[in-house]
Amino acid sequence: MNADWKNRYEVAITTAKEAGQLAMGYFDTNLAVEWKQDLTPVTVADRQAEELIRKRLLSSFPNDGFLGEEFGNTPGTSGFRWIIDPIDGTRNYVRGIPLWATLIGLEYREEQILGVADVPAMSQTYRALRGEGAFRNDRRIHVSKVSDLSQAMMFYSSLSWFIKAGRQDAFLELAGRVQRQRGFGDFYGFVLVAQGSGELMMEHGTHAWDLAAIKPIVEEAGGRFSNWEGQCNIYRPDVLVSNGVLHEETLAILREK
Repeated sequence: MNADWKNRYEVAITTAKEAGQLAMGYFDTNLAVEWKQDLTPVTVADRQAEELIRKRLLSSFPNDGFLGEEFGNTPGTSGFRWIIDPIDGTRNYVRGIPLWATLIGLEYREEQILGVADVPAMSQTYRALRGEGAFRNDRRIHVSKVSDLSQAMMFYSSLSWFIKAGRQDAFLELAGRVQRQRGFGDFYGFVLVAQGSGELMMEHGTHAWDLAAIKPIVEEAGGRFSNWEGQCNIYRPDVLVSNGVLHEETLAILREK
């Protein structure tokens, strides 16, 4: 195992858990919510958690770059860049819904090489390092082997995103072909696919900090990650994650509609 990667992986896990516990201290309390220009919520917990993550990671690896949702980009010189979301699922967080996570991703020369998703309200940590497999806590996880779309479980964020993208017909077509659909948005639908609890997760309106940690987890679990055109890109707003077996069939439906 690459020592530089391993050291960063271990620090990322510890840091995600620490930031998650900080956010837990504010969770389900009478927390003031501000609204950003893009009409997404932000709280003091988001800002403090990102500040903690930035401090921990850059004190350990001062030459690394850093991109966070709340405070933007800091260039580095090492070839590594951290991409983090202190609270992925802030809408859930501010409504007292426990499906939110602290996400820490790392890319090296633009390849996403590790991801950590700490889910403190559920005492779960999803993690992966390129070439070392994906885990939920200490349990190895893997995508399902379901090969028939009619037997598949599909996750999604919100129908409104598909309407905004002009893809509501594709969404309804897929919803009619799969066995079940569940509205598990944000990080949660992705990790459910990674652990074999479903076969498809579709999302629109994402940013790099939503996906940098997710991509290694999904791929190390044996799944596939792409945008809706089949390209492997965390910088697009459209994303499809699957167990791999059903990916091309799903992309074809998205293209048709």
